[in-house]
Amino acid sequence: VPELPPNVQGNSRLNIIRACELSLKSLKTDYIDLFQVHRYYPEYHIEETLGALTDLVRQGKVRYAGCSTFPPYILMKAIMLSEMKQFVRFAVEESPYNLLDRRIENELVPLALEHGIGIFAWSPLAHGMLVGLYQNEKDYPKSSRAGARGSFYAERITKEGINVGKKFIDFAKIIGLTPAQLSIIWTKNQPAITSVLVGTRNLKHLEELLKISETNLSEEVKIFCNKLVSPGNFVANFHNTSGWIK
Repeated sequence: VPELPPNVQGNSRLNIIRACELSLKSLKTDYIDLFQVHRYYPEYHIEETLGALTDLVRQGKVRYAGCSTFPPYILMKAIMLSEMKQFVRFAVEESPYNLLDRRIENELVPLALEHGIGIFAWSPLAHGMLVGLYQNEKDYPKSSRAGARGSFYAERITKEGINVGKKFIDFAKIIGLTPAQLSIIWTKNQPAITSVLVGTRNLKHLEELLKISETNLSEEVKIFCNKLVSPGNFVANFHNTSGWIK
């Protein structure tokens, strides 16, 4: 895939303002409730990014600003700059988080709890490993991201992750839940998680998940899941495109 020109990607002032204007036009609205910058680009100073976001907020085009898959130390730097220079403050961070990759618990979650940052969790079903989508780490159904898109999506599918998924699915059946329901309950009940990002192919799947929107984890479920993958650890790498976590 060829690299895009610098003025149409990244978190530069030019591209942030350009993207916002295009989004306003596309959405046919006067303002955006939450405007998030996607991924951290080290070639653009975070001060430039925050400055552009601050101008958009002061112009009334954006209500709140957020970031996605940012290193905790950069998020902390952004918080400090916002306090020192009166920039807009990131309200939320969007991170990969599921039972198979719990590494945000080590630094990001404590940071978010201390500084009042919300966390949106993406890929709570672990690309389908937690719901039995894969029989092995080399056989990708065409309906899966790994099968349809390959590349870094396929890298996230691991033998260890599939094996944990099978035990997780068996446990979900025992306690009377679907694997998808248990995945969402587990993720949304973790500390600092504000919302879980889900995508469904049909209304039935959505209704299935809405049934458990107010359901909480029992101590039995917490203990079982912690035995599958201990807090702060991982068996599948959902940060494989971040470049800052190992």
